[in-house]
Amino acid sequence: MAFFDMRKLTILGATGSIGASTLKVVAENPEQFVIVALVAGQNVVKMCELCQTWQPKYAVMADAKAAQRLKERLTSLHLNTEVLYGEEAMCYVAAHEEVDTVMAAIVGAAGLIPTMAAVKAGKRVLLANKEALVMSGQLFIDAVDAYGATLLPVDSEHNAIFQCLPVEAQSRLGRCDLPASGISHILLTGSGGPFRYSDVASLYDVTPEQAIAHPNWSMGPKISVDSATMMNKGLEYIEAKWLFNASREQLNVLIHPQSVIHSMVQYQDGSVIAQLGEPDMATPIAQALAYPQRISAGVSPLNFTRLSELTFMEVDYQRYPCLALAIEACYLGQHATTSLNAANEVAVDAFLRGQIRFTDIATINDRVLSKVCGTHSPLHSYNLESLLELDTMARSFANQTLKEHML
Repeated sequence: MAFFDMRKLTILGATGSIGASTLKVVAENPEQFVIVALVAGQNVVKMCELCQTWQPKYAVMADAKAAQRLKERLTSLHLNTEVLYGEEAMCYVAAHEEVDTVMAAIVGAAGLIPTMAAVKAGKRVLLANKEALVMSGQLFIDAVDAYGATLLPVDSEHNAIFQCLPVEAQSRLGRCDLPASGISHILLTGSGGPFRYSDVASLYDVTPEQAIAHPNWSMGPKISVDSATMMNKGLEYIEAKWLFNASREQLNVLIHPQSVIHSMVQYQDGSVIAQLGEPDMATPIAQALAYPQRISAGVSPLNFTRLSELTFMEVDYQRYPCLALAIEACYLGQHATTSLNAANEVAVDAFLRGQIRFTDIATINDRVLSKVCGTHSPLHSYNLESLLELDTMARSFANQTLKEHML
């Protein structure tokens, strides 16, 4: 039984896979949480179902048309949820005075501004949107400090690392002193996706259907493709660098096909502490929702007698050029990671639409990264507006490059 006051939630990305897992945990612990606001993109049917179940005070859609369709459905059902739309409304419910906890799970760059609104309102922010740190890095960490927000990682890998840290390091996310905490390395694990054993030459012919068929996790199409290219691990690497204040020497990536060990922390005395569990996002979400207490996630514990093996491999960067690019960008500067994220969103969307080949994703990302780094440097000073301008510029470069690879 948890011992904390009822938490009042806004869920950014309510109709996605993280949103669904969050609501699963809330349903498992109804006495501990109340849903104040749900935010989604275009999925009116799903949002209507969620409003019927949870009856939030606010429901926010991406645009006016989707909001109008939702409003008509809710009116016919005699539901009193107030329907809003657009980025400003997303920021409003993220910073709302009734809300104390915000699940930040809008995929991609679109999640940055409402997540930052929650930070600036001093909320407890459960960060599932890795792009927020990839795009804004130091700016985001500085805002968490300046506005007194609480930052808790939800990505399974970062949540695992967080759980393996000593308490004093947990309380200083973004400002950790790893050596002072006795830590020598952070070991970030990744499954390797569906093509970890495929002939590298065969990746040229991979279809969107094959790329989104992740062997272990149930995720949306964009993040599934990112897992197949291991760009997802690259973005997580960048996020881990900011969350845990880790240097290049302290941060390593391992392939772990079974996705049972979600990440590990290696200490200076030779000890390694690992967090294990079923590959179900409800577990890290429950940990973040209840921290520092524990609640039921509705997930079965591991049955160790049924685990056939736990294996590990070094990363083959020929197979995963997107991961290599992300690690390189991480140490080139904010301009590099912001641009790489933007280019990757454009390239993955084009691949899912059948416009380019799977292997073109890395090519487009590489070209955009090179072009931006040719005109920007680590000495550039960024605010949120200039980062968004850089994001727009990188997307323009990506779309130009895209035309050369159209099928």
